[in-house]
Amino acid sequence: MDVDIFQMLADPTRRRIIEVLLDGERAVNDVVVQVDVAQSGVSRHLRILHEAGFVDVRADGTRRLYSLRPEPFRELDDWVARYRTLWEARLDRFGAALAQRQKAKKASRRSPDDP
Repeated sequence: MDVDIFQMLADPTRRRIIEVLLDGERAVNDVVVQVDVAQSGVSRHLRILHEAGFVDVRADGTRRLYSLRPEPFRELDDWVARYRTLWEARLDRFGAALAQRQKAKKASRRSPDDP
């Protein structure tokens, strides 16, 4: 995993553009409207995303249509998966402790006459 991927994703405008493209292929002007950034700024960010391999571009007449590529997101998911066990183990322990606490709380609410 290239650390530059994280630097590329750190930009909030690029993350918003990725969110827009998650719904499917879009022209630059459609992205501009949804992210509320000037066309020149959106074009610059789309170029960066394209160079980083996150988006594909295809010509449709005079328009350029952009779409997400799944490969870099798979690579990112593979990298995160290596660390997933860290928080899953902690959540499992938290869930077990919570269940034990709820069980103890129920037991303390029972009256001495309860079976």
